[in-house]
Amino acid sequence: MISQNMEKPPNDAFDAPWKDILEAYFPEFLAFFLPVAYEGIDWKQGFEFLDKELSRITRESQIGDRRMDKLVKVWRRDGVEFWVLIHIEIQGDRKSDFELRMYVYQYRAFDLYQVPVVGLAILADEEVGWRPTEFSYDLWGTKQSYQFTAVKLLDFPESDLEQSNNPFAIVTLAHHHAKKSKYQTEDRYQAKWNLIKKLYQKGFNRQQVVKLFQFIDWVLHLPEEADNRLWKEIFAFEESQKMPYISSIERIGRQAGEKKGLQLGEEKGIQIGEAKILTRMLHRRFGTLPDWANQKIAEAKPPSLEAWSLQLIDAQSLDEVFSDTETSPS
Repeated sequence: MISQNMEKPPNDAFDAPWKDILEAYFPEFLAFFLPVAYEGIDWKQGFEFLDKELSRITRESQIGDRRMDKLVKVWRRDGVEFWVLIHIEIQGDRKSDFELRMYVYQYRAFDLYQVPVVGLAILADEEVGWRPTEFSYDLWGTKQSYQFTAVKLLDFPESDLEQSNNPFAIVTLAHHHAKKSKYQTEDRYQAKWNLIKKLYQKGFNRQQVVKLFQFIDWVLHLPEEADNRLWKEIFAFEESQKMPYISSIERIGRQAGEKKGLQLGEEKGIQIGEAKILTRMLHRRFGTLPDWANQKIAEAKPPSLEAWSLQLIDAQSLDEVFSDTETSPS
């Protein structure tokens, strides 16, 4: 029987898994969190994520964690022939300089491109009273004010989220359940399993099911025993529904490790499986890995791989992931 309390739960990191899901379903993201922008965009013109441009804007800034900022180019549908930049930031906890950071990105983007910049902050923290929406100062006749939209995930009633077919209703529900079930393994297990079943009940296609599952799996992390039990339910459920979406794609790393384990011995098999999983998680978080990181993973033993996987939850760079070892190359 699984303990009702998790002794050492991992820190619930909420910003990292947003990247894939936001890029995969950007129109749905705006329809859910900023409908006025969704209605004003000419989606036939497409949209473009400006990661290189964002790096240029923030290159010299030392303000905050920039791993989940997104700068997106879209076109308006009101006949005006110019484009706007939508600055999106996911914030998982209170930051004292958050308003300043939003302002810095706004004025740098405007200075570089001379186009309107729309600021949107998704607040995933638990502080009901923290609602930053403006940066301003007034000194000796000089006034500056920048206002942006902030959306608090806690504000969405679960009953409304249950009824919505927007993928980001599922994303927000996962956040709600993660906050409520912290340290409660069985509650988290039931919440996670119910969300996974909803992916099929709401008629999402295969790609949507897999993407949303990856998000749910990250945010609603379970201990190994509970996770194994959940996978048995997933396999049985998909077989009964004749929809092998998740079971045919996920756990590739573990399965590869298990197969190799039969040939190379249990320890080597575990090492291969965990190395594949860690590599996939790092690639998702930081993009293509440098050679030194791949070499470290290939040569590491299971305890080091496990330690790095835990450090990945809070790390803001590859150097922090591997911080328990010798200094990595610059």
